[in-house]
Amino acid sequence: MKTEKSPGIAALDANFRPAKVEGLEVVWHDALRGGAFALEGLPFRAGPGAPLRRLPAAPDPLAGIPAAGLAAHTAGACIRFRAASPWIAVRATLGDGCDMNHMPRAGSKGLDLYRGVGAASRHAGTAQPNPDDRILERLLCRRAPGDRSVETWQANLPLYGGIEALEIGLAPGFVPKPPPRRRLGRVCFYGSSITQGGCASRPGNAYTTMACRALDAEQVNLGFSGCARGEPEMAELVASLRGLAAFVLDYDHNSPTPEHLAATHEPFFRTVRAAHPDLPILVLSRPDIWPDSPADVSARRDIVRATVRRARARGDRRVAFLDGLRLFGRADRDDCTVDRIHPNDLGFRRMADATLAALRRLGVS
Repeated sequence: MKTEKSPGIAALDANFRPAKVEGLEVVWHDALRGGAFALEGLPFRAGPGAPLRRLPAAPDPLAGIPAAGLAAHTAGACIRFRAASPWIAVRATLGDGCDMNHMPRAGSKGLDLYRGVGAASRHAGTAQPNPDDRILERLLCRRAPGDRSVETWQANLPLYGGIEALEIGLAPGFVPKPPPRRRLGRVCFYGSSITQGGCASRPGNAYTTMACRALDAEQVNLGFSGCARGEPEMAELVASLRGLAAFVLDYDHNSPTPEHLAATHEPFFRTVRAAHPDLPILVLSRPDIWPDSPADVSARRDIVRATVRRARARGDRRVAFLDGLRLFGRADRDDCTVDRIHPNDLGFRRMADATLAALRRLGVS
């Protein structure tokens, strides 16, 4: 008796049928479904299938706090996987985002790809959207002929935009595999637009991402452009995180006045410290190349430094202060920003190096 042959997965699911991107055949894989793909950097996401958000969804404990308006921006989030595919493509449905005159669109709404693990990883490609792109479909990486080694890949998501759907395209016959475990736990950053990544040319060049890449740590980016005010609710949210390897507190730039900073900074620190008695915590004052208001900057720096000084007087040896005026180094400081405030890639590299050195002095390595 003749048996009927199974139609195969490609006949049943159109996503498994090869498509072409820039002349190369790819099979699309849903990167947000889980399986071999690890979504990192969004610890408050409600679960598989839920929207990508950096803050909890409704009922939102942060309703009314300005930062909630930027929760759908995917700064710090990434997709990790392993594959031997000779080429890798991406197809993303872009959500709302910011198209700004002082930040490259590849950083605000684009994605980039890294190959390798930890400090040895290297940039492999960037998906650069056009102004009106709703669907971003690009070839991210084409490997050298004959290179079929299984590699770890990390796709960094937009810094100032959202993602509603995300697929990774691999060559036919190649399947994704789960990535290796991170060497460290999560490093959480709370701060301003600079913390969120403004104005990196692409997501992988934000200082937070550079630092976490070198440490081989998951990043939790709670940078909110213009909206980091040190609210008690935000401190409680940070305190609720588990699996932390370090915390970086850096919201000086968004505090409206020195008086506001003085009223919120130490309580924020104490809330996190109470929940994590042994956690390395790095406290930054505002990063500036040349302070336009030296007295204001000096007053703020003294407030931030006082939080650390009092903690150490209480016997806390897992906290350190990093002077923001030193983050850009001494030479060619004026080359480090776009607008005298927001770092370019050079500025972010110097910030990452200084932050890494300070974290390592706290025992994070």
